[in-house]
Amino acid sequence: MNEDIKNALEVLHNGGVILYPTDTIWGIGCDATNEAAVQRVYEIKERVNSKALLVLVDSEIKVDFYVTDVPPVAWELLEVADKPMTVIYDKARNLATNLIAEDGSVGIRVTKESFSKELCFRFRKAIVSTSANKSSAPSPANFSEISEEIKQKVDYIVSYRQEEQTCPAPSSILKLGNGGKIAVIRK
Repeated sequence: MNEDIKNALEVLHNGGVILYPTDTIWGIGCDATNEAAVQRVYEIKERVNSKALLVLVDSEIKVDFYVTDVPPVAWELLEVADKPMTVIYDKARNLATNLIAEDGSVGIRVTKESFSKELCFRFRKAIVSTSANKSSAPSPANFSEISEEIKQKVDYIVSYRQEEQTCPAPSSILKLGNGGKIAVIRK
């Protein structure tokens, strides 16, 4: 794992794109503050820029850095989450502009999985995390289901956890609105 972290960090620092395991499914990732790297992710996925990407961070406190005004209910949700949960926050900041949704929001997930957590911690910035597939294709359940085309388009593929055959569930997705309103996008 340490060698993969070192190599992935080098690629991320140089504006590259990685294929890596997360707390849910395998993800395509890059520096969430680098517009050119984010654009490459859209191109790899053949996805329109108007569909925002989510980001991973390693701790709840980092959410504050990427969101202007975190509603108090968010802290409660993060504290009680018993499975991976992506929260969509209004008023995103300190991220690549092409990563943020047209309404100014961003989806952020605090990862607890060992590899992605350590990678985020050592990178010291948010990392894009989007499923490792073209936008029109189903998300791969594990590494063996990722297409060769996707693998060939990234700059580095993490070796750690490639052999796993489990089919982890995607994260739940909640959108926080004005006045602490919570909309469930995906359970």
